[in-house]
Amino acid sequence: MKNPYTTIITPFRTEKGTNMLSYNKYLFWVDKHANKLEIKKAVEDIYKVKVNKVNTVTARGKKKRVRFVQGKTPDWKKAIVTLQAGNKIDIA
Repeated sequence: MKNPYTTIITPFRTEKGTNMLSYNKYLFWVDKHANKLEIKKAVEDIYKVKVNKVNTVTARGKKKRVRFVQGKTPDWKKAIVTLQAGNKIDIA
């Protein structure tokens, strides 16, 4: 079993994510190899809440250029976690 603290990297604070709080949905930056079941278990273990649904989005890294060298930022994954009614996470 994976450590839940390596599955969930950090909560993701964006304007869109803040608007989703009213629907009991939270954004997390997660390990790009984690699946939905691992993410659900990690959120339940860390925050002691009941998860209803997990949606994931894999974002591809962007091409960047520094002077004459082409490069690419790394790919990353975010999870949109919907909690059951009556549960909430205090992200301050």
